[in-house]
Amino acid sequence: MNHGSVGLPHMAMISSLGTHLDEVWQHWAYGEQDHYLSSWASALNPERDWLTGQVRASLPAIGPEYQRLASRCTAMLEHCIQQLLDPIEALIEQYGRDRMAVIIGSSTSGISQGEQAWRHQQQHPDFPPGYHYDQQALSSPAHYIQQRLRLSGPCYTLSTACSSSGKAFATAQRLILNGIVDVALVGGADELCDLTTQGFHALASVSDHPCQPFGAEREGINIGEGAALFVMTKTQAEVNLQGVGESSDAHHMSAPDPSGAGALEAMHQALKIAALSPSELGYVNLHGTGTPLNDAMESLAFRTLFAEHTSSVCCSATKRLTGHTLGASGALELALCWLLLKTDYNREGIIPPMRGDYALDEMLQPLPLVWQTARVLSTPTILSNSFAFGGSNVAVCIGRHD
Repeated sequence: MNHGSVGLPHMAMISSLGTHLDEVWQHWAYGEQDHYLSSWASALNPERDWLTGQVRASLPAIGPEYQRLASRCTAMLEHCIQQLLDPIEALIEQYGRDRMAVIIGSSTSGISQGEQAWRHQQQHPDFPPGYHYDQQALSSPAHYIQQRLRLSGPCYTLSTACSSSGKAFATAQRLILNGIVDVALVGGADELCDLTTQGFHALASVSDHPCQPFGAEREGINIGEGAALFVMTKTQAEVNLQGVGESSDAHHMSAPDPSGAGALEAMHQALKIAALSPSELGYVNLHGTGTPLNDAMESLAFRTLFAEHTSSVCCSATKRLTGHTLGASGALELALCWLLLKTDYNREGIIPPMRGDYALDEMLQPLPLVWQTARVLSTPTILSNSFAFGGSNVAVCIGRHD
């Protein structure tokens, strides 16, 4: 095992797939693939039926002492905190509150609170009672967790669009390996809001139908929301973070480099840090947005990575289930990978299939997709990709310690 790996002993998540880990696993592995997206109304474009990955469960209330940080984003994180309180409190007792970091990735934070406040202000002389700018500040997700748990270690939110929460794992790992902290609470959260739906609509990147990753008629994304929160420790666990690779190709403000060079570099870096070769991977969770340019680029990068290696690696994309949760997507998709490696959930050792009533694009570089039928996870080592605007790329490698 790589001497620089850190433990990921605990995780909680919430998304359109469910609110608790058993439910999420059952829905991913055995559910109906098109069942988890639902209609959402945008105040700025109410005529359009937005198909999104919504959290439809009731969320916990934010306590009165934290109201200046209250948002849908922090409520989803509160849901995760409540599932992790016992191990977090044990680690506070063991290491102290000053030895615990909070690193969160987000692209929207609580901006929907700002949107509601703006609409109120257009009809009234002032913002609504209870509104505070901190609710929509990008710093609010991390600050909420820190204040809620009364921690005093490093605390910040990363916002690099769709690579945000993947990059949070690199930051948290460095803090631990450099002895700055002993524990990190790391993950991502993003909520549905008008800003992102209208922004992606302006880019002609939103699909009216369930997205079709690597499909012949793919036309764009379905935006989603959710949160995932991991406990990261300096001690090893059943599942460990082995390496994170980052690159910045700066090809274009919103389009990926068609050569896939930046994506490939991030994957190479993750494997180098983890001291692994591509042939030692069992599964790759692809960014797989269902947009024409991203899927073409990622297919090319994947085939280049494995060109010289004989491997039984499989790959798939999961955004048809959750929607594209933007800044939270790296953490949410790593959470699904974590479940793959946890024998308490994945007792059969399978990789759930991608399902859909669409044809795959034969013009793309061929991929070993887990398509329609589950496959066996051959090796308990996984890579998860997240690629963002501006050429910000990240790949995260985790593995099970058998």
